[in-house]
Amino acid sequence: MFEWTEEQRMIRDTVRQFVESEIAPRRDDFEFGDTPPYDVLRKLYRTFGLDVMAREQFKRRLDRAEGGGGGNLLGGDDEVADPHARANTIAMPMIPIIELCRHSPGMVTALGVSVGLTAAAIMSKGTRAQQERWALDLLTLEKIGAWAITEPNSGSDAFGSMMSTARRDGDEYVLNGSKTFITNGPFADTVVFICKLDEGNPPAERKILHFVLDRGMPGFEQSKPLRKMGLHSSPTGQLFLTDVRVGRDRLLGETEEVSGGGREDAKATFSIERSGVAAMALGMIERCLELCVDYAKERVQFGQPIGEFQLVQEKLARMEVARLNVENLLFRYIEKLSHGRQPTLAEASAMKLYSSHAAVEVTLEAVQLFGGNGYMSEYQVEQLARDAKVLEIYAGTNEIQMTHIAKDLLRR
Repeated sequence: MFEWTEEQRMIRDTVRQFVESEIAPRRDDFEFGDTPPYDVLRKLYRTFGLDVMAREQFKRRLDRAEGGGGGNLLGGDDEVADPHARANTIAMPMIPIIELCRHSPGMVTALGVSVGLTAAAIMSKGTRAQQERWALDLLTLEKIGAWAITEPNSGSDAFGSMMSTARRDGDEYVLNGSKTFITNGPFADTVVFICKLDEGNPPAERKILHFVLDRGMPGFEQSKPLRKMGLHSSPTGQLFLTDVRVGRDRLLGETEEVSGGGREDAKATFSIERSGVAAMALGMIERCLELCVDYAKERVQFGQPIGEFQLVQEKLARMEVARLNVENLLFRYIEKLSHGRQPTLAEASAMKLYSSHAAVEVTLEAVQLFGGNGYMSEYQVEQLARDAKVLEIYAGTNEIQMTHIAKDLLRR
């Protein structure tokens, strides 16, 4: 795959019209008014039938599982044998990500964590009863999900620094601990809570378990949204658990063996998330380049449009190179998946490393090209520059990406 098909471009244009009519005019509400994004995201789902598609795909997944078939809910329909058809299935979910990121990257984060990470954890580890109880409502956006792994003292070493615990008490577990920087945390209806099983053994030897929590459970507290540099349309908060009692029905898989897995499961999750960063970066880069080209034509200094100056032309040229590179990385990812090949952790890390760096570089250059105007919040490049920075931090810092790439090279 080296370019979007005609069908994909038509879908892109339709989604772009929705974003520009329903989201762009309300930018101040989402950026500065503390307006949660969920109602407009649900409207997006209803408008394009994404909720109906999710429900149908969910049913097919369960039917295949009953018949002994496998399948990856997030990677397209496995029964589609033709690589071109599979490529289209994989590419279609990327289009709303790119288009949303042209105006509101935070909405992609909120959507991705709920429909992606949280639902994916339940679909990959949960029993059929657990999938029906929690996952379908997340996949259709009827409920909002959060995936809780990061803690106040942890960062890149998420498991080594993890202090949250589960303790057996008869047929139940008692959960304690806190989480921070949790996307959708303040408003989540369903939370996948990751912690260590405390059997009196040293923390480093403890098994990793996944539990599903519901809003309002006794001892479970969700903070108000935290203030942050960017992604204002993505609510972020803290979670506090004090002696929260849960039954085995809330342990994903309903056995400690299935619920465990820890680092390897997280690596698989992060690979999906890191690949998605490229789609986010592409939307931001496209929008900045578009704004900069228009501004370079209209802004006059020293008696001529600034686009006539060679240094400004160089900035625009470098932005276009970055756009092409990130787009090609995304096309390569789609092509690999369409042929049944998952990217390695190193490949996903390289994709995330380059695209996030390119997004930060382009958005900052856009601010520079706009000059004083670019530093003012009424101009969109100011928002995109703030939003882009987090791409170098979440889903694993870029320093961690370099480590994964280098270790993979040294192992070959």
